[in-house]
Amino acid sequence: MSNPCIICVAITGSLPTKDNNPAVPISVSEQIESAQEAFEAGASIVHCHVRDDEGKPTSDPERFARLKEGLEEHCPGMIVQLSTGGRSGAGRERGGMLPLRPDMASLSVGSNNFPTRVYENSPDLVDWLASEMIAHDVKPEIEAFDLGHIVQATRMAADGRLKAPLYVQFVMGVKNSMPADEPIFDFYIETLNRLAPDAQWCAAGIGPAQIVINEWSIAKGGHTRTGLEDNVRLDRKRLAPSNAALVKRAVEICDKYERPVATWQKAREILQLRNPAE
Repeated sequence: MSNPCIICVAITGSLPTKDNNPAVPISVSEQIESAQEAFEAGASIVHCHVRDDEGKPTSDPERFARLKEGLEEHCPGMIVQLSTGGRSGAGRERGGMLPLRPDMASLSVGSNNFPTRVYENSPDLVDWLASEMIAHDVKPEIEAFDLGHIVQATRMAADGRLKAPLYVQFVMGVKNSMPADEPIFDFYIETLNRLAPDAQWCAAGIGPAQIVINEWSIAKGGHTRTGLEDNVRLDRKRLAPSNAALVKRAVEICDKYERPVATWQKAREILQLRNPAE
């Protein structure tokens, strides 16, 4: 296979702490350093959350601005993707960072169960976040936790609420949501290809499903996500020493399947993103 694979690194998330793994970067400076190491290891997208002074998740636009500025300085060309996830804020504050014009932002287009709560994404909020992304020229990464989310994203693209071509990420292995099941994974690909043949897709696995999903997505021609947000371990006995270590593991899988790792230039071309100088 000759098509390049885009590797996204989710460096922090909302939940992992240094008690889970001391390598989890919490402060803005730690996140920039960790992202730079992952960038040099082969990641071309960095998926970002921010934490407050107590290490709790927040949607504070000022913290996102400092993180974005540092990433652009130390990881020139890397695609910066900011999270609008529901653990970091409520309602429209989840999109308060979109006027910063990051290259990308995550967008969940429907609700689903998480381990201990409902991940609520009301239609009104989804439509508002999508409209803000269009207004500020931010490309959404559709986070699909369920088959219905793929269908909804294609509907939104068809009626103009999202710009085509779509970039859809299949998220599998979340407790009480979709498991890492290969026939379901294959049906996701088939469904997206049927409903949005021009779409690109990525996949992320949570916890022990990370390495499984990395392999499936790379082997089947998609892009993939790794990082300490989703998984803090290399295996049952070893913590991951860094985000870069998890990226290197994904690079090794790309080598196994003879897929070149996408540079930031190639990733921007594939995703039709603006030049970083714009």
